Amino acid sequence: MLDFVDGRYDILVATAIVESGLDIPRANTIIVDRADHFGLAQLYQLRGRVGRSKERAYCYLVVPPLDGISEDARARIEALEQHTELGSGFKIASLDLELRGAGNILGGEQSGNVATVGFDLFCQMLDEAVHELRGETVVHDVDPELSFDVTAILPEEYIGDVGLRLSLYKRLATAIDEAMVDEIGIELEDRFGPPPEAARRFLHQSRLKTELRRLKVLGCEANSRYVTLHLRADTPLDPAKILPLVRAPRSAWKLTPDMKLTCRFESLSGNGLTNCEAMLGDLSRCLKDE
Repeated sequence: MLDFVDGRYDILVATAIVESGLDIPRANTIIVDRADHFGLAQLYQLRGRVGRSKERAYCYLVVPPLDGISEDARARIEALEQHTELGSGFKIASLDLELRGAGNILGGEQSGNVATVGFDLFCQMLDEAVHELRGETVVHDVDPELSFDVTAILPEEYIGDVGLRLSLYKRLATAIDEAMVDEIGIELEDRFGPPPEAARRFLHQSRLKTELRRLKVLGCEANSRYVTLHLRADTPLDPAKILPLVRAPRSAWKLTPDMKLTCRFESLSGNGLTNCEAMLGDLSRCLKDE
């Protein structure tokens, strides 16, 4: 060990004991064999043994084929893949708590309704309650309700494991931008092959949802004839900037006092997804022109 620290050896073969606070700044690569046998907290600590200086670090987790490991092990590996940024320790700890259970202190005897709403939602509700008690304004995130005239799902015949499907649904639902959705789409094709039409539509819908969330849209109803957006009062879309569209001769746009924005489509060749994308494109160009 001391020879490795001093640089006389370039490779150190060790057990998981190295997770216990080992600090070797020159170490920049770690390979964890049979990572599926380790807990999430263990893997997080092991990953932290490299990259402890200015050198770029790499962590390789060696596991059998994904269909040969348990669902919990796969969830642990996916959690580490998702949370690689600085400050992700709390997210890792929350996921570890969900996977392993909270024990007696926060377990069923003590947790009350935590198990009903889920640990993540409980932490969010607790954080909002603290801000409200401090007299601070709490701005709730928008989760738009979508109603389209096409089937957009991750089919069971495409992803057979129900737990994995739910995990992907959750990741797509919480994607913050189109780039993140595209990354998940690439991952889907890499793991399961070319997605069927229903899955491609779901990815398309998820991309639109990131933009709708940014515009503070509470709900979107879209089909081949029209698209209606239910805007929240604090939407970044300034009604004054949309009025030129509404007031244009024979305009297909309509804005009601309750912040309901509708665009009508004469051609019936499109569907809810394509028409919603076209409407958002028009809004984007309108705001840029202004």
